[in-house]
Formats: sequence, C-alpha cells, structure tokens
Amino acid sequence: MPGAATKKNTEQVTKYADMFSAMGTEARLRIMQLLFFAHPEGLVVGEIQEALDIPNSTLSHHLDKLRNEGLVNVRRESTFLRYTANTDALQELAKHAVASLKKAHAIYGRHD
Repeated sequence: MPGAATKKNTEQVTKYADMFSAMGTEARLRIMQLLFFAHPEGLVVGEIQEALDIPNSTLSHHLDKLRNEGLVNVRRESTFLRYTANTDALQELAKHAVASLKKAHAIYGRHD
C-alpha cells in the first residue's frame, strides 16, 4: 500500500526534523556534548548547570525539549534528576541523515 508507506516516511521525516530542531540552539548542543562526554553515567542537573552557567529555569526548558524529542533520558535519584544521552535515538538520527545524503547523491549526483 503506497499511501501507508508514504505516510510512515512523512512521519519519520517529521520526527527527525523535530530531533534536529531540538538540538538547533547553542545551549542544547552544549548540553548534548556534555552528556556525550559523561556517557553512560550522565549528569545531574546541578552538574550541567555548573558546567554551562545556564539559569535553572532556562536549563529546565532546554532539558525538557531534548527529553520530549527523545534525545535524552532522565531518571530520578533521590532528590536529583540524572540526564543521559539517548544514544539509540542519536544513532537512528545519524543513520537517517547518512541515508538521506546517500539518496540525494544518487538522485542528484555531485555538483562540485
């Protein structure tokens, strides 16, 4: 059924666009870098805040956006929230990006 396949592809592209968009600010990209460096243990909010010198309310907003798009995982440890990079989602996103570039190259060829 071509219609169903097209709809699924559209939904996937939208999902990946939202994930890229979530990382589209300097602060969120810096958060992701920190979480990669701290992988697999991750960091508690206070450690992220201290490293990046971001106000707590702003940091909370950024972390919520990254979590909502599935880029980070969060778990409660006593009174702290520990964030980790969702490496499975990021690998999926990277695979999609590479596949899209290969497809575009196959269709449009090189234009150097």
